[in-house]
Amino acid sequence: MSSPIYPTPAQEARCVLLCMNLTRMYVPIYLVRLDERNRNIILLAGEEIEICISEDGEWGYIESTTSPTRG
Repeated sequence: MSSPIYPTPAQEARCVLLCMNLTRMYVPIYLVRLDERNRNIILLAGEEIEICISEDGEWGYIESTTSPTRG
């Protein structure tokens, strides 16, 4: 069994600030997950918000690879 992986202090601080800002705008947060493969935090919120927080606390939006079909 492998040892647990924890976020860096920079990731923790950035994640809390982003979550505070999202909930201040009443955007629901559906998932906060530390990806064990690359140690990035993934945050899913609202209908289309996908955020990645790297180990140094830098963050950015994840571009969706699929676009919704229009009918």
